[in-house]
Amino acid sequence: MPAIALVVDDSMLIRHTVSRFLENHGLSVESAGNGVEALEILSRLRPDMIVTDLQMPKMTGQELIAAVKSRPETAQIPVIIIASRASASSESEQLADFFVYKDIDIEDQLAKALTSLRGKSKAKKHSAAK
Repeated sequence: MPAIALVVDDSMLIRHTVSRFLENHGLSVESAGNGVEALEILSRLRPDMIVTDLQMPKMTGQELIAAVKSRPETAQIPVIIIASRASASSESEQLADFFVYKDIDIEDQLAKALTSLRGKSKAKKHSAAK
């Protein structure tokens, strides 16, 4: 069964671009337009990663991440933030496992994040098997 990614962004273009990229890399993708929709999806689905924007209506990316990290059943899900440089801060960068800037080649940065996340999950499986 393919890994599942939850993509959360109020920009349909970014959501589509990221979703297509992840699907091309073998992931199954669910998407949401804001944090409220994302939490509703999380109530019935456990994705292997969450890719989220920071600035969204109804619930910001920071609020979504705080909600995800506060729940034992979702706290371990890796988070990739996709945001513009203008909305980035060192505080918001610390919330995520990876930080991708919208104004630089998104796909190149996502590829690096995916490679690193997949390496971590393989390392966990190997250490658990010993």
